[in-house]
Amino acid sequence: MKTILIIEDEAQTRSIFLKCLEFEGFCAVGASDGTSGVAMAQQHNPDLVVCDIMMPDMDGYSVLSALRKSRQTALIPLIFLTAKVTMADLRRGMELGADDYLTKPCTVEQFLAAINSRLQRQAEISELYGTAPSESEQLAAESPYSIFPADPKLASVFRFIEAHYRQPISLNDVAQQAGYSPAYLTNLVQSHTGRTIKQWIIERRMAQAKTLLAKTSQPVRSIAEASGYSDAGYFTRQFRQFHGVSPQVWRQQSVAKTTK
Repeated sequence: MKTILIIEDEAQTRSIFLKCLEFEGFCAVGASDGTSGVAMAQQHNPDLVVCDIMMPDMDGYSVLSALRKSRQTALIPLIFLTAKVTMADLRRGMELGADDYLTKPCTVEQFLAAINSRLQRQAEISELYGTAPSESEQLAAESPYSIFPADPKLASVFRFIEAHYRQPISLNDVAQQAGYSPAYLTNLVQSHTGRTIKQWIIERRMAQAKTLLAKTSQPVRSIAEASGYSDAGYFTRQFRQFHGVSPQVWRQQSVAKTTK
C-alpha cells in the first residue's frame, strides 16, 4: 500500500484529500503545517508528498528544501498545491526539486491523476535504475571512477550516463529517461554541478580512456571505441582538448610516473 502525505493548512481541503485517498486504497496521512509535515515525512517515509505552498509557519518551498536536504527524504516525489502559479513560482519550485504542480481548486479526478502519474513515473525509474534513498551515495561508491557528484536529484541522470556512455547518447536521450524536458534538465544540471550533460558524458568517456591507456596496451583506436568514440581521430582531438596532450603522450607520461 502506497503512503501519501498531505501537507495542507486548510482543514476542509486536507480532509477531502485524505478521505479521497483512503477510498482509493492509499494509506493517507495529513499535516496541518510545514513543520509537522517535515516531521511526518521523516516518520512515515511516504511514497509521495502533496504540499500547499502558502502556509503560515513554513511555506511549501521551505518544506521542499528541508526534505531535499535530508538523506532520508531527499528522493520522495513532491507535488505542490497552489491557488495560483506564475512562471517565477514554477521555476523556483522546479529548481528546488518539485515534481509537479496542482492548481487549486482542482477536481478529485485531477488530484488522483497527478498522484497516480507521479507514482507510475517513480516506479518506472525505480525499475530502470534501482533508485533507493541511499542511491546517490551508492552511485558515487559503485562507480569505479567516482566522477559523479552525490546529488539525489541527479542520481538517475548519472546512472543513465554510466550505463550508456559507450553508446551515442544525447541530451534528449538523458532527459527522456530522467523524465525532464531537455531545457529543464540543462538548467538543473548546470545549477547543481556547474557543467552540462554533454560535459559529463565527455568526462565519463575520458575517465574510461585514461584507465585503458594506463592499464592496458590496447591501441588508441580500440580505446576510442571502448570509450564511446567510433572515430579515433575525433577521440584524439577531444582527448587533447580535454587533457592538453594526445592519448599517446598521456600514456607515456602515465607509464613514466608509475616507473619512478
